[in-house]
Amino acid sequence: MLSPVPSSLPAPALPSSPLAAAVDPLWEFWLDKPLRILVVLLGAVLLSAVVRLLIRRVTGGIARGTRSRIVRRLESGRPRWVEDAGLAGARQAQRAHTIGSVLSSVSTVVIWAVALLMVVSELDYDIGPVLASAGIAGVALSFGAQSLVKDYLSGIFMVAEDQLGIGDVVDLGEATGTVESVGLRVTQVRGVDGTLWHVRNGEILRVGNQSQGWARCVLDLPVPYDTDVELLSELIVHEAALLRDDPKVGEYVTEDPEVWGVEAVTGESLTVRVAVRTVPLKQWDVARALRLRLKKMLDREGLHIPLVNQTVLRQDGAGPAGPPETGQLRPVRRDGGVPGSGA
Repeated sequence: MLSPVPSSLPAPALPSSPLAAAVDPLWEFWLDKPLRILVVLLGAVLLSAVVRLLIRRVTGGIARGTRSRIVRRLESGRPRWVEDAGLAGARQAQRAHTIGSVLSSVSTVVIWAVALLMVVSELDYDIGPVLASAGIAGVALSFGAQSLVKDYLSGIFMVAEDQLGIGDVVDLGEATGTVESVGLRVTQVRGVDGTLWHVRNGEILRVGNQSQGWARCVLDLPVPYDTDVELLSELIVHEAALLRDDPKVGEYVTEDPEVWGVEAVTGESLTVRVAVRTVPLKQWDVARALRLRLKKMLDREGLHIPLVNQTVLRQDGAGPAGPPETGQLRPVRRDGGVPGSGA
């Protein structure tokens, strides 16, 4: 049986048409640079979406985890002051979302900047002059928006370092009050009188936070000059120690009270200072309760807070000036005279 023998002759070429000659270069063009540019753009879109999704998942998990821990603490029978941890949960959640927003913005800018450079390089442009122009424009923009950049950078560091948060009582220098909102550019603080302060983060040079860690109420108690200081200190410590049994503020006291001793001495009185360590933001409640207890203790012991005496010289009519009167201040009329003096 005969087997076919391969022929060494070349295959006859197919006749080419003008249409095929025109389509082939066009097809090669679309399969070359435009396709690669499209792939770069699609890759940038997908990568940006994936990164933002991951950031949202992570920050959302942190915020939900914080709230879950707060709920577990509330259900575990902790003292009542832990109910204020709801503010701490909101604060941590806002902190997580703020950091997530910053990371999303930075990642988006970086991804699309790289994609733009890749597209420019695919178009056979020299990106050296482009980078130089971008650098010059960046320098000019930085000079023109220094305060804005400073505000944002300060806000990022304040949030990242947890210098303050929602619900904190802070002293920012010109503004003092409770933090209601923390943004990357502006922080909102509500004053005691209800004024809402909008403070630019770049203008915040110092932050005094009264809500972190622990607090202390410090009271100065004036007593008569001849008071036995040692006995008085024992009485003060006893009364302050009873604060732990107070149903309203007892759970806010974290350490035993301390008497720091005589703070001031005058010709009429001694000033004894007492300090009690408390949970944050509860020092004012503890101070009010302690003042009431100390007042009752002074009444029981027959001690009275010394009055500040003042000498008033009075002259009735055209007669000689009367003897000086020592006692409490007398009310002053609107015209500057003293009632009953005829002036």
